[in-house]
Amino acid sequence: MSKIKTCVSLYSLQDEYLNKRMSLEDIFKFLAENSVEGIEIIPDQMMHNAPHPSEHTLTEWDRLVSTYKMKPVIADVFLNTNLYKNRELTKKECVDLLIEEIKLANRLGIKLIRLVSMVPAFVIEPLLPYAEKYNVTLALEIHAGLSFDVKKTQDFIKEMKRLNSPYIGLVIDTGIFCTRLPRVMADYCKHLGTNQEVIDYINHIFEQGKDPRKVYLEHYGFPADLKQLLKSDADYFFAHMADGYENEPFSVLDEYMPYIKHFHFKLFEMTETGEEYSIDYKGILQYLHDKGYDGYVSTEYEGNRWVLPGHPMQEKEQVLAHQKLIRNVIKALEGQEVY
Repeated sequence: MSKIKTCVSLYSLQDEYLNKRMSLEDIFKFLAENSVEGIEIIPDQMMHNAPHPSEHTLTEWDRLVSTYKMKPVIADVFLNTNLYKNRELTKKECVDLLIEEIKLANRLGIKLIRLVSMVPAFVIEPLLPYAEKYNVTLALEIHAGLSFDVKKTQDFIKEMKRLNSPYIGLVIDTGIFCTRLPRVMADYCKHLGTNQEVIDYINHIFEQGKDPRKVYLEHYGFPADLKQLLKSDADYFFAHMADGYENEPFSVLDEYMPYIKHFHFKLFEMTETGEEYSIDYKGILQYLHDKGYDGYVSTEYEGNRWVLPGHPMQEKEQVLAHQKLIRNVIKALEGQEVY
């Protein structure tokens, strides 16, 4: 059996769900019919009143998992520390909220929680007894734009290493491995009015093997020659959004491999050649295979936020094409026949 296993984040099908083209059962059925091994769910998005869903909702979840033989792999959890207008949540409130998420994950048959980027490190130690009791691992997402050098990320990693528990780890979002700016993002911004010169400037940064975030940090903001190109709100919007795609070498993961519990395989656009436009998934999977990674990699389609007005939403088609790519690469790496 493959050590690298595949699943799909239901975030990838959120427009289908939100606009009621697909129910949760429709999604389970669709994924099961297309041989998807497991699912990643955002309880807040598709489970009414999470983390305290009704017994009816929980019973329905059990039925879907049983009927469609779908493996619930991971729950994506947010910690809204700005819940109130006049203050941030106290440490105790943060911990208490996450305890409820741990209990829900356990009830859903899920053994892994993704903590969204920037979750404060102080929650880890008080949550550890609950993670152990309910057999649920907590893993911080390392996300493009909020990567390894951000202070809150560093604080979490430092605390993770200090506690050295199998119940604390990391989720890696492969948006940190963009070799090209997502074309769908650039096309959408051009539709809004972004000047082609500004788009070309950002594309050139990637062509040089860098990324906008690093360049902006080096210049303490937008470089002078980029500023000269920014003429409109659409130009500024594009330039700001562009720093959410990083261009790191795979080796940035070397020291963290023992702590990595899961991967978000970001999907912006599958091309006609069967490749993802911005990210080298053959290279990433080769790296993970060589490192002996034993866990899930999850299709997370984010191109849905950049669909041009009047164009069809292609969440299902994009997800299936991405899954086919991943599975074929894994089979090839393991010497199996590729279809």
